[in-house]
Amino acid sequence: MQDATEDAPPKSDAERRAEVLIRRQKRNLRKAAAEGFLSGVAAMLRPGDLALDCGANVGVVTRVLAATGADVVSFEPDPFAFAKVQSAFGDHPRVELVNAAVGTTEGTVRLMRAENFDDNPAGASVKSTILQGGRMIDEAAGIDVRMIDFPAYLEAKIAERGEIAFVKMDIEGAELDLLEEMGRRGLLAHIRCLVAETHERKFRDLRPRYRALRTLFAKKYPGGRVNLDWI
Repeated sequence: MQDATEDAPPKSDAERRAEVLIRRQKRNLRKAAAEGFLSGVAAMLRPGDLALDCGANVGVVTRVLAATGADVVSFEPDPFAFAKVQSAFGDHPRVELVNAAVGTTEGTVRLMRAENFDDNPAGASVKSTILQGGRMIDEAAGIDVRMIDFPAYLEAKIAERGEIAFVKMDIEGAELDLLEEMGRRGLLAHIRCLVAETHERKFRDLRPRYRALRTLFAKKYPGGRVNLDWI
């Protein structure tokens, strides 16, 4: 049977431009919603709270969290981005910086960068990933970086503090394994609020697992408690 799309007429330049504008507008709306959500979270944070910024990049979210008076731990594996966040917050009394990826095991992992990293490191560093199969990622070239066992780290912090106020996670696909493991260990019950950007678009083969994760979390946690639509 012939696919109906084979008979569809080619799109005009105007139609393609319109689709690009629609996608851009949707992303802008998601970004505005995420920024509004973060502002609400920041308004609730207090001195003595603990906030974790996983995938800090150059520290945009770290800056918002640090301004609340909360204690902040920021994790960033890419040396380029870490140098930026270290320059901004290296002397901050309530910000701890960790040059490492977060994962489900302790050790060393290969960090792969975007194909255009050398041409635009400032813009491309947000795409650095430890997960193979991403679009427009140069898997042949990479650097070895430290990875910490994040569930074990959370367990230690929960034992120390009783709860974690906020976790932001933007780690380019590595969030799937991590969130699944956190769910299995019951760690989300001790986190007041978690936001994560998931990356179904970039990792097609993982989409069934993402759907299952979303279904499970939607049943167990309200959207304001665990938000998987961060930007």
